[in-house]
Amino acid sequence: MSAAKLRNIGPKSAAWLRQVGLRSGEDLAAVGAVGAFVKVRRAGFKPSLNLLYSLEGALTGCHWQEVPEARRQQLVAEYERAASSLAAPRAGQEAGPVRETYMGAGAGASEQAADPDASGFGDD
Repeated sequence: MSAAKLRNIGPKSAAWLRQVGLRSGEDLAAVGAVGAFVKVRRAGFKPSLNLLYSLEGALTGCHWQEVPEARRQQLVAEYERAASSLAAPRAGQEAGPVRETYMGAGAGASEQAADPDASGFGDD
């Protein structure tokens, strides 16, 4: 299955994944959600944590907003460990931690922030 056909993966996310060599669900499964997120960040793109959750949801078959909070925290910790062990990024790139900007529809977030299509993520 192509990356564009995976649950939670919209056109922008699929383009980023293709550009880092992840073209199928099998490719994504081989590197995992954190590995794919690291590849996207190392390529110079600046995704929010919603991409990390979308990738996890694509792998587990759930909507990205349904990834449990404990798993989200685990994913962020794994990413931060991976990012800290990477070589220094090229000029203009960030490899460090990203900060969560999505607060969830029930936590006072705007409708746009709660809509995955508004940020280019998710198409289900």
